Amino acid sequence: MEAFNIPATPSLMKEFLRQTGGAAVIDGGLATELERHGADLNDPLWSAKCLLTSPHLIRSVHLDYLEAGADIIITASYQATIQGFEAKGFSREQSESLLKKSVEIAIEARQMYYERCSKCSSDGTGDGKVLKKRPILVAASVGSYGAYLADGSEYSGHYGDAMTVKALKEFHRRRVQVLAEAGPDLIAFETVPNKIEAQAYAELLEEEHLKIPAWFTFNSKDGINVVSGDSLLQCVSIAESCKQVVAVGINCTPPRFIHDLILAIKKVTTKPIVIYPNSGERYDADRKKWVQNTGVKDEDFISYVSKWCEVGASLVGGCCRTTPNTIKAIYKTLSHRSLAAPKQKLAT
Repeated sequence: MEAFNIPATPSLMKEFLRQTGGAAVIDGGLATELERHGADLNDPLWSAKCLLTSPHLIRSVHLDYLEAGADIIITASYQATIQGFEAKGFSREQSESLLKKSVEIAIEARQMYYERCSKCSSDGTGDGKVLKKRPILVAASVGSYGAYLADGSEYSGHYGDAMTVKALKEFHRRRVQVLAEAGPDLIAFETVPNKIEAQAYAELLEEEHLKIPAWFTFNSKDGINVVSGDSLLQCVSIAESCKQVVAVGINCTPPRFIHDLILAIKKVTTKPIVIYPNSGERYDADRKKWVQNTGVKDEDFISYVSKWCEVGASLVGGCCRTTPNTIKAIYKTLSHRSLAAPKQKLAT
């Protein structure tokens, strides 16, 4: 984000939020939209499968979210791991190339969006699309070890007694290096289900001396602890103590739990709080499907947003089963933030 003079340092999020007026919009569900565009994601690689089969669809979804008002887009690398690609028969070099591709696609989408903004002669909206030059961050997604297992264990956090911090660091190490080298603005460690993986990420960031900031987001199924049953406060404290972590919060969690989780997080962190819940629908790990009619409608989801910001959230978006319509409604809800934001000009 050199065009907006946002440094790729631990001060990135503070400066980014200053330029966005104190609140920013994150994109929504990726897999949901890829399937709507015709992708078949019935595969252990899930949305990462499209890096192989249909990268143009990923780019289209990123653009849909930017045109809905998202200030941060998250790459299609949540379930993309070197080990997962190698299990499908790809070489180490090919696997690393696919990881880099996830970041490159998002950066291309951002550039295409800026070009569309340049051609727009209106006040920033056209055909219902938000076409407004503004700081946009690309966050490289790192899903948990449980996401690689593709058995739903990122929703339980139960990896077995044999799994250690050291083993998790070695599992994630090269993947994180490759993603960082591909040029995102930050790394999003998402759907962190337990304390041991949070510790592994924090140690990895410090050991590798990666010159890129990160955020940690945890998931909860009871509104009190992370899904494994580990203390949310202990997990957030790990993020708080890591200098490279520039935001911490919750993702892929039912909206009804978010308010109390924000209040809990505020007790142990001074970092910006990031919130992107799912639609509230329940995931059936055995059938590998979301259970229909178990979530909340967009209007109900949006009714929470102002309250979340009032109690401390600075970055708000959606996770599984949310759509560009959800994100557009969040953008409208938070649009007053632009009144407070200083005018910035893209470098040419």
